[in-house]
Amino acid sequence: MAKHALVIVESPTKAKTIRKFLPQTFSVEASMGHVRDLPQSSADIPEKFKKEDWAKIGVNIAKDFEPLYVVPKGKTKVITGLKRKLAGADELYLATDEDREGESISWHLLELLKPKVPVKRMVFHEITRDAIDHALKDVRDVDLRLVRAQETRRILDRLVGYTLSPLIWKKIAYGLSAGRVQSAGLRLIVQRERERMAFQGATYWDIAADLKKDSVFKSRLVSVGGARVASGKDFDETTGKLKPGKDVRVLGQGDVEELAGKLRSATWKVVSVEEKTFNQRPSPPFITSTLQQEANRKLGLSAREAMRIAQRLYEEGLITYMRTDSPNLSSEALGGARDAVVSLYGKDYLSPEPRQFASKAKGAQEAHEAIRPAGGRFTHPKQAGLSGKDQALYEMIWMRTVATQMAEARKLSMSVRIDCRLASRLETNVAGAGIAGFSATGTRILFPGFLRAYAEGSDDPEAALEEKEVVLPPLKEGDVVTLEKLEPLSHETKPPARFTEASLVQMLEKEGVGRPSTYASIIDTIVDRGYVRKVGNALVPTFTGFAVIQLLEKHFQQLVDLGFTSKMEQSLDEIAEGSLEWLPYLREFFLGSTGLQEQVKKEEKLIDPEASRTLDIFHLDGVKVKIGRFGAYLVKESGKKGDDHVHASIPEDIAPSELSSEKTKELIDASEKGPQSLGKHPSTGEEVYCLTGRFGPYVQLGEVTDEKPKPKRSSLLKGMEPKALTLDQAVQLLSLPRELGIHPQTLKPIVANQGRFGPYVLHDGDYRSIRKDDNLFTIDLKRALELFAEEKKGRRGAAKPHRELGAHPEDGKPVNIYDGKYGMYVKHGATNATIPSDIKPGALTMPQAVELLQERSKKKRGRRK
Repeated sequence: MAKHALVIVESPTKAKTIRKFLPQTFSVEASMGHVRDLPQSSADIPEKFKKEDWAKIGVNIAKDFEPLYVVPKGKTKVITGLKRKLAGADELYLATDEDREGESISWHLLELLKPKVPVKRMVFHEITRDAIDHALKDVRDVDLRLVRAQETRRILDRLVGYTLSPLIWKKIAYGLSAGRVQSAGLRLIVQRERERMAFQGATYWDIAADLKKDSVFKSRLVSVGGARVASGKDFDETTGKLKPGKDVRVLGQGDVEELAGKLRSATWKVVSVEEKTFNQRPSPPFITSTLQQEANRKLGLSAREAMRIAQRLYEEGLITYMRTDSPNLSSEALGGARDAVVSLYGKDYLSPEPRQFASKAKGAQEAHEAIRPAGGRFTHPKQAGLSGKDQALYEMIWMRTVATQMAEARKLSMSVRIDCRLASRLETNVAGAGIAGFSATGTRILFPGFLRAYAEGSDDPEAALEEKEVVLPPLKEGDVVTLEKLEPLSHETKPPARFTEASLVQMLEKEGVGRPSTYASIIDTIVDRGYVRKVGNALVPTFTGFAVIQLLEKHFQQLVDLGFTSKMEQSLDEIAEGSLEWLPYLREFFLGSTGLQEQVKKEEKLIDPEASRTLDIFHLDGVKVKIGRFGAYLVKESGKKGDDHVHASIPEDIAPSELSSEKTKELIDASEKGPQSLGKHPSTGEEVYCLTGRFGPYVQLGEVTDEKPKPKRSSLLKGMEPKALTLDQAVQLLSLPRELGIHPQTLKPIVANQGRFGPYVLHDGDYRSIRKDDNLFTIDLKRALELFAEEKKGRRGAAKPHRELGAHPEDGKPVNIYDGKYGMYVKHGATNATIPSDIKPGALTMPQAVELLQERSKKKRGRRK
C-alpha cells in the first residue's frame, strides 16, 4: 500500500503549483507564512509571562537569550488544520523556501506539529517537474545552523530595537525608534543630504559647435591656447572653487561670447582622428539586489513591489528563487539560455562558450543560483500568460538571462580633434589664445551581439541600439570642416544626487549591510517611520531622521557604522556555516563590558534631551532647528519681555538641504508678525488669514477660539505664493470643496476639491483628476460627468486592468482585476476587494469576484456603523 505524504509549503499559490508535480498519494497544504514569532505587542504575551519584565522584549536574556515564541493571531486555525492533515499522513515533507527564513519556518512547524511520522526536508530553487523530482530524492534534515542564524538575527534586531527605542522616545520624541540595519541605511541617506548642504556651486562656460563634413556632427570646446577648458569635475564641491593643482582655464560669459565672435570667421581643421574597436560584455544575470535596482530604474517599481511580483512568479513556477546573491547559472539554465539564443537570433549571436559569472558577495547566504526563467526550456514572455507588471518583470528577467549567453557587442569608437586658428588675439581672460580646440566623439555598433536581447535602460532593444550609437561622418587628418552653428553654454556644478531605491540597494550591497531578503524592508521601515520621504524617485531624509542619526552618531556610533553592521552580517553567516557559536556572540554583543546594555546605561545619563532635540548642523543666524511631537520647527530668541522665543513650523515639503537663511527668515518673520489678515470674508465678515504649518501654507477663516477650535482651512494650490496671495484667491480656496450637482444616474453629489495629488472631482468614492486646462473653481457638472465617463487614469497614466472579467450582473458596470501596491485585487465602481492568495487571478470567475466584492462592502458598512 502506497504511503500517504503531507507536504507543507508557505503559500496557497506555491501549493497549487507544486501539487502538479507530486505523486497522487501526496497532499499539499500551506502554512500561510510564518507560524510563530516573537510577540509584537503586550496583548500577544501569554498570561503566565505578562508580569515578567523580559517578556516585553520577547527574549529571556537571563536564560541564555531564550526567545518567547507565540502563534500570531489567525494562525491557530491554520495549525489546527495542519495537525488534522498530519494525523492521516505516513510522512511529512517540509518544502518551505531554501533560505534561512524558510528553514526557520520548517523548524517552527516541527516545534508546533510535533510529528510522530518520518520528517523530510526537501529544498528546490525552482518549481518544475525536474526540480521537484530531484528534491524528493535528495531530502535532508532541517539545518539547525541555518535556523540558529535566523533566530540570532531576530534576537539581535529585537534587542537593538527594544533597547534603543525607549531611550529615543525620552530624549527626542515619543514614537521614534531605531533598528539594527535600517539605522545604518538611514545614515547613508542623511550623510548624502549633509554633502548637499555643504555643497558650493560653481558656474563655468564653454561652447558647443555643430560642424559639417558630408553630414552635421556635434563638437565641444575643450582647450584655448593650449590650456584645457574647465569642466564640472575640476571644481571642489565644498568651496565652489577649482581643485588644487588643476591647470585649467575657467571661462566666463564675456570670454565665450568674444571667442564665439572670432570663431565664426575662423578656419576649422581636423588635426587628429583616433579609432578604436572594443567589445562589450553582457551584464551578469540578476541577483536580488540587481533585480531591485533594474526594476526601479526601468519599470518604476519599488524594492517591495519588485520582490512581491518576483515571489508570485516563483510560486507560479516561472522563475527560480528570488532571494539570492549568486549570479551562477546551472548547466540546465545555460542550455536553456543558449537554445533560446539560437532559436530566436541564430548561431551568429551565440557566445563561443557558455558564459558563467562569479559572485562578488562575501559569504553569500541565500540560494545558489541567479534569478532566471525556470526549467531547461525557458517559457517565452509572450507565452507565459502574464500581463501588466508581472509581464514586464518576467520579460526583463528572461531577456537578461538570455543575453548572458549571447556574443559580445563589437563597437568602434572615434575621437576627433578639431583646431580652429583665430585670425586675431582676444582681449579678455583668453588673451593670447591663438588656437581653440574642439572635440567630437562617436560610437558605432559593428555587431550588436547581446544588445539585440537586452539593452540597459530601455524596454525596446531595437530603439536602444539607435540611442547607443553616435555616428560621425568619415573624417581624416587635414580635413577642413564648416561651421553650421555655434552656441555659448553656461553650466552649473550640481550637488551630489540623492539616493534612489536603486542606488541605495546598490550601496547597501557594496557595504555589506543587510542581505537580499532585507533590502526592501530596510527602505520600507525608514519611509514608514517618517525618517525618509519619497520625492519622485529620490529618498529625502526628514529633520526627524536627522535627529535620530545625530543621537546615534554621538552616543552609539558603532551601531550606525557601516563596517560594524557589515561585520555583524558576516558573524551571522559564520553562525550559519557552523564556524561561530551563537550564544557567546550574543552575550558579547549585549552583555559584554562594551555591550549594548552597558552602553545604554552609561550614555543615557549623558544624553541631554534638549540637545538631542536640536539639530546642530544648521547655522541660521541665531535660529535653531528643533524636533517636537509634531515634527520640525524653528526657534529664535525674540528679545521681547515675557516672550523669550519665536516658534515657526517647518513645512514637511522642505528638505534639510533646502532650509536656507532666506527661507528661515521668511518663516520666522511670518510667525513673529502673527496672523496677518488678508481682509474680511465677504459672506461671513470674518478675517481671512494666510498661515504656514507643517504641511505647508494654508488659508484660515477666522481665529482659533474655545468656541471654534478648528476653523475652516484650505491648503494653497501648487504654484501659489503666500506673499502674493489675494483675498479673492483665499475666498476661492475656502469655498472648497465645491458641490457641482447631482449625478443623474446615482443621484449622489459630485464635488470638486484639491488633495495630495492635485485638484480632483469626487463621486461616490470615485476620484478623477482635473486636467491642467480645467479650472478647479469654474469646472461644472457637465465637465465633471465627462471626466467620469473617461477611462480612469492613475499617477503613471492609464491604470490598465490585469484582466477584464466583464459586466457586473446587477448594474452592468465593469468588474476588473488590477495589480496594486499590496497585491492583486478586483474592482467594481468604488469597491476594491483583495484576491486571496489561494486564488490565481487568471482563474477568478465572475461569481467569485461578486462574492469577494459583497464581503468587502459588508465590512465597509460594518466599520461605518
